[in-house]
Formats: sequence, structure tokens, C-alpha cells
Amino acid sequence: MTVDHVRKLSGGINQTGVRAYNERLLLSILQRNGALPGSDLARRTGLSPQTASVILRKLDHDGLLRKGEPVKGKVGKPSVPYALNADGVYSIGLKVGRRSADLVVLDLLGRVRQQIRETYDYPLPETVFGFLRSGYASLIDDMPQEMRSRLCGIGVAAPFELWNWHELIGAPAADFAAWRDADFVAEAAEITGLPVHMVNDATAACRAEHIFGIGREFRDYVYFFVGAFIGGGIVLDHAVFEGNQRNAGAFGPLPVADINGVERQLIALASISTLEQSLAKAGEDPRQLWQRPQDWSHWPAHVEPWLDQAAQALATAMIACCSIIDFEAVVIDGALPAAVRQRLIELTRKYLAKKDMRGLIAPVIVEGHIGGNARGIGAAAGPIISQLMLDRSAAMFDHG
Repeated sequence: MTVDHVRKLSGGINQTGVRAYNERLLLSILQRNGALPGSDLARRTGLSPQTASVILRKLDHDGLLRKGEPVKGKVGKPSVPYALNADGVYSIGLKVGRRSADLVVLDLLGRVRQQIRETYDYPLPETVFGFLRSGYASLIDDMPQEMRSRLCGIGVAAPFELWNWHELIGAPAADFAAWRDADFVAEAAEITGLPVHMVNDATAACRAEHIFGIGREFRDYVYFFVGAFIGGGIVLDHAVFEGNQRNAGAFGPLPVADINGVERQLIALASISTLEQSLAKAGEDPRQLWQRPQDWSHWPAHVEPWLDQAAQALATAMIACCSIIDFEAVVIDGALPAAVRQRLIELTRKYLAKKDMRGLIAPVIVEGHIGGNARGIGAAAGPIISQLMLDRSAAMFDHG
């Protein structure tokens, strides 16, 4: 599939005082397309070659770009491609999940350079903020000074209204009520001293796929992330759409039918918590689902029925989504072993093919590229986007 038609960012402005925008524009194009010579960047943006050259020299001087080897053309001087410098800037991401929390250090190319994880039965404020305090101190101690000096912020990805999740997680309501008074932004700022960016955890996963994964190949798509509870995101016209309350893609409450035709919510049929319950009833320890490296191969009697149920529910949910907006693709990812994710996609394609889709154009169903780290990576991407890139939802994403 050619993707040039979805990678176009243009509209550079040759006016005094708007260089910050043009810097972001060039960095965004390089992030989406990889290395390009200055002449190509000028052509794509509409900037004059002189303006593009000045900006590129500044970005190179600031350490955000690296020069490649000159490429000799048929005529004229050799062109020098520019690319993002992985070590140009770093960001930290905190993912707060229902069963585990992660701290990741991300570089400018979206690669995880350091990571710390903690698992728990359920997240409480003292647990999560204690992990952030000790984990951040550990990361900083192991980080070279040059790396520390290039930290641009911390992003936090967490479920909204955590206090409402106690019943599904199996936690005491009184303990979970403490989240009502918790302030992620204030706590993270006090602990790290960095600018803080807050985002819904599933939206963060969608953002990671959109920036660093297969999402860049599509203009409009639905993204499902299968975690302890299923969630997701929506991308419209190459941008993550967060919605009025920054909660777009909250697919959990979607009404779908189970294998017996009984109406249920998607969250009850396509979440890993459902598999946890099945294992617990059989006397197995469901915490094994979250151990790294993940290996679910010794539970086929539980995993396969769960996958079949989840795939049928996802196929129904996809029809509902595509009935509202003509999405060209559906991306499925999750905190799953790779083989399990592939099987889920295979089954979902099978069930979607059996659905009555008259009046609709069936979307392409593709596998996400980021995996279980998507929420942490998406969280860490927030400060980088806010400070260096162009993103139409950046104003909503920035709470620092």
C-alpha cells in the first residue's frame, strides 16, 4: 500500500515571527516520512529554500536533527538528507492500568530507552504515586546527565474516573473513593518537576499507534485496545479525535450480543478481565496473565472461548462504528501475546465477513504494531508533540 497520499503536511508560512510553527512543521514531516533533503522539505511545505535551510540549520544546531550522507543526483550538487535525532529529546510516560503501572523513557523516534513496571491487584493513589516517586528516582539515577538535560516532560495515561471502576476490578469502594480527590497533574509535577500532560489511557494507546505504528497509513480509522478493560480511540483526517470531554473512543459501553444472543456491553465480552474471571473460577491464578514475557499457551480451554466471544463482539461493534463514520480501517491491539492478538484478528475478520453489511463498506482490519506498551508510549509522546510537533488536538492534550 502506498502511503504518500496520507503523509502530506503543508502550509509553511514565510513571515517574520512564525518560525516556531515552521520548525514544528518540518519536524512533523520528518517524523511521518523519515529522512528528507532540504529541497524536498521546502517543496512539501511551500517554504522558500532559504527559509527551510535556515530552520534546518537551527534544528541541527539544537540537536534535534542529524545529517545523512550526501546523495548525488543526476544534476546539481549532492543533496543532504535530514532526519530526526533519536537523542534530540526524551520524555517520560506513566501508564496507570487496572493491573499494573509502567514508567517508560521515550526518545524522539518513539523507542523505549528505559522501563520500570509494577503489578498490583488494583490501583490505589498511594500505590501509584509511590511507584512514580521511587520509579522516577531510579530512572534518573540510571540516566546520563546529557539525557537528563533533554527531558521535556512527563505524560500520564490513566482511565478517567478511576473511582467508578472498583466493582469491575473487585476493589473496595471505600478505598477507590480516594481517587476523587487525587490530582495526577499536581502529584506528577511535584515528584518530577517536569511539565505534565494528562490523557485517557486508551486514547494514549491510539496516539502511540497513530504516531509510531501502522496508524500513519490510514486517514480515518477506529482503534481498539484490548486491555484489562477494552477501550480505544478514533482518528479522523490524520488526527486523533478526543471529543468534547476528551473521552472519544470509550467503546466499553457499546451494546453487543453475546454468543447466546443476549445483549451485553462490549466491556463484558472483549476485556481481559473476563478471561481473568474464567481462570479464577477454574482455580487458576489470573495474575499469570500479566507476567512478562506473556505466555497464554497453557490455557487453551479458557483462551479460545474468550477469543471467540471477543471477536464476535468486536465485529458487531465495528459495524456500529462504521455505520456512523465511513472508517477505512479498524486497528486492533492490546496487552496480549502476539499469537493471541493475531488469533483475535483472524476470528474478528471471520465474523465480520458473516455480518449483513448492506449499505456499508467493510473496513480493513489490521494488527496494531505497538503492543502492550502502547499506553505508556502514547503518554510519553504527549510532551514531545506539545513542544515539537504539529497536532490539532495538542491544545486539549496539554495540561502542563
